[in-house]
Amino acid sequence: MLKQRNIAEAWVKRTIDDPDSIESHDGGITRHYLKKIVENENRWLRIVVNVEELPNKAITVFFDHRLRGKT
Repeated sequence: MLKQRNIAEAWVKRTIDDPDSIESHDGGITRHYLKKIVENENRWLRIVVNVEELPNKAITVFFDHRLRGKT
């Protein structure tokens, strides 16, 4: 999925390790990690993680177009 969406593994690691924002969704079942990727036109990377599974499982990774232009 990362290759198809042109998302570097380093960006994923950076987003999880040092997110700009974390949101809790679905009653706490998922956690959304967000990071502005400066080297990719300041686009926001969103990683959705199921935190109820051990180890935690990434559900999806994508550039969130809804956040385009936000600081």
